Amino acid sequence: MSDKAIITCALTGVLTNPDQHPVPVTPKQMAAEAKRAYDAGATIMHVHYRQQEPGMGHLPTWDPVICNEINEAIRAACPDVIINMTTGVVGAEYGYVLDYLRACKPEMAACNAGTLNYLKTRKDGSWAWPPMVFDNPASKVKDHIDVMNECGIMPEFECFDIGIVRSVGLYIENGMTDHADYNFVMGVASGMPADPDLLPFLIKYKKDGMPWQATVIGREDVWAVHKRAVELGGNLRTGLEDCFYLPDGEKASSNGPMIEALASLARDAGRDVTTAAETRAILGLS
Repeated sequence: MSDKAIITCALTGVLTNPDQHPVPVTPKQMAAEAKRAYDAGATIMHVHYRQQEPGMGHLPTWDPVICNEINEAIRAACPDVIINMTTGVVGAEYGYVLDYLRACKPEMAACNAGTLNYLKTRKDGSWAWPPMVFDNPASKVKDHIDVMNECGIMPEFECFDIGIVRSVGLYIENGMTDHADYNFVMGVASGMPADPDLLPFLIKYKKDGMPWQATVIGREDVWAVHKRAVELGGNLRTGLEDCFYLPDGEKASSNGPMIEALASLARDAGRDVTTAAETRAILGLS
């Protein structure tokens, strides 16, 4: 483990409505939020991209022109920051995602490492959305890894349950990849719960020597998981994609206070946070 903790900020997410929550959408807004997060200690920005037409900012876009414009705005605000782009889509057609990776060539990108029934119920037991399958078979994972290798992009493997954690090890054994940066995604209703007691088991089943972080989705209960993650030597991620609530239960108005709270957790555990240069060195980024 590194003595220092890497912090990722998940700036905006995929579908959160900017009319209801303070999520950034435009290049200017994304850059301003990235700068707040960077100044607070985040050296990686996990980025989703939204449509830019009036009234359409709650919907995603994969247009490389828009995505590159946002990436360039973030880099102008934080010149040495690391961009980590989303790739998650449902369905058999995902070639446009591979094309966007080729066009944008970020330093890192998410690689959703296995399939999950993506479910959630309301208080009355009805479905919060129609049940869907977040389909990531091994063939799709390989296609993403191949393009990332072609473009010099480091994959970050998103793991929604312990079987997916173990699958990443099988990808390494099969030769699909020789490196794994694990992201344990916790708090999805039909995936792993946001439970700090799960972390030692997840660490047990990842490949030795590979870095890991916890993405924790929920309300103020997520902070106990972050605390345990940093104590166990993991890296950290939060932001308005994952959670709107600070440790005291107050609703965050920006990514900056969320990252400040994470950095404080790290320092309370005796770990400082990395600079961008240190993040690159730890992860093996050029």
